[in-house]
Amino acid sequence: MLPNINVVSLVSVGRHPQSGRARRAEQDGRAVELGLNLAGNTLTVVHAGNAQEPVLRQYAGMGLPSLTVLAQESDCDALPALVSFLKDKHIDVVLTGVRAESGESSGMLPYLLAEQLGWPLVPRVAEILNIKEGEAEVLLALPRGQRRAVIVKLPFIASVDNAAQEARQTAFGPGLRADFKVLTLERVVDEAASQWQINIAKPRPKRLKVVKAKTAADRMKAATAKPVGGGGKIMKDETAAEKAQAIFDLLLEEKVVR
Repeated sequence: MLPNINVVSLVSVGRHPQSGRARRAEQDGRAVELGLNLAGNTLTVVHAGNAQEPVLRQYAGMGLPSLTVLAQESDCDALPALVSFLKDKHIDVVLTGVRAESGESSGMLPYLLAEQLGWPLVPRVAEILNIKEGEAEVLLALPRGQRRAVIVKLPFIASVDNAAQEARQTAFGPGLRADFKVLTLERVVDEAASQWQINIAKPRPKRLKVVKAKTAADRMKAATAKPVGGGGKIMKDETAAEKAQAIFDLLLEEKVVR
């Protein structure tokens, strides 16, 4: 835990991929876990939406003494309320998930917040190693388990990747006892989303060729590889000159030699 660090974690209502039930969002839970490691009980957890949402108690059950709710209707845009809440406070770090599990799920909220506030954005954070002298050393999650350390000035916004530390178990009792601070801010209706027509997603067609590859490089190799077999021939009784000519013709066909 780092002293004198003001950290805010933004949380949303998640949705289970199989059952569709509301739950604690996976990446938002990791953002709260990272915030607790940085700021402890001084962490501020903020949700823009309905204060009566039962899922919020799952976040509070991670050991939060309180949770701040920016009261918003379901047809409102959360961005203006979050900007209004964050810009008037001395905040060092804002943690979010990469994208929500319900609603638009576009992953644009961290970028729009950074644009509105004029703060730098650090995407897909695995860990925040240290914060001192107005700068933070941040570990980014890269493909194939790689990591990259970068230095960013405070304040900044970080979207927390699935590579970050897993969220701790939630407890029913502490979640029930947590205090909810409900704030009423300006509500802006999302006009674009109100005109959308949402339908049930159709199952994707099955792939004809299933490639069992562990890495992206293996999948690319399997997708671009030529089919094996069917184009060659076995030469046993031919002369050495005929065999050499056949090899040379194959090299010309494959454009190995010109």
